[in-house]
Amino acid sequence: MTTHTVATARTPDRLLAAGALAGPVFAASAVVQMLTRTGFDITRHPISQLATGGPGWIQIMTFVLAGLGSLALAAGIRRTFRDGPGRRVLPVCVGVFGVGLIAAGVFTMDPENGFPVGTPDRPVAQMSWHSIAHSASAAIAFLALAVAAVALAVRCVRRGAVLPAVLNGVVAFILLLPMSPDRMSIQIAVNGLVAFTWTTVVAVSLRRTP
Repeated sequence: MTTHTVATARTPDRLLAAGALAGPVFAASAVVQMLTRTGFDITRHPISQLATGGPGWIQIMTFVLAGLGSLALAAGIRRTFRDGPGRRVLPVCVGVFGVGLIAAGVFTMDPENGFPVGTPDRPVAQMSWHSIAHSASAAIAFLALAVAAVALAVRCVRRGAVLPAVLNGVVAFILLLPMSPDRMSIQIAVNGLVAFTWTTVVAVSLRRTP
């Protein structure tokens, strides 16, 4: 086997490894910021609001890095799934998820509800264009990942893997649930946890597959 062949064979593994790290990096960064940013309350403020204020660049970079990791996962899936159901849909949808995360970092939310400290303790009267772009990017990202989970569930069914098919269906169901106005920040956090758990599990499982 030539050096070029070995490098080509290792490429999907490296892409999948980057994809597996996206979720843990995002979660670790978000948790540290939630515990250290004065005035942040997860019951009132969505994680995306960490991107506002002076230290907001940390959450912006967290979104971008997680998005790049998701794009790597999409490329790894494309190189790993050569046949069967979902081989085209899955990498495209995961790629859209990655682009959506990057866009959600570039376009930040408006400060509101008392965060960052000094912001009036009420919702904004009118959303800015970048806050609208942020919300749209996040919605598209979660929708794309839900479609990816459905596609993977169909693939699992075709291959007789019942439990993975059910779990992927549950992931899609959670991500597609309508947002509750009263518990939106908590629901967004749960959706993020479910989404990044899915990407990590998929990446790790594909790396272990011969």
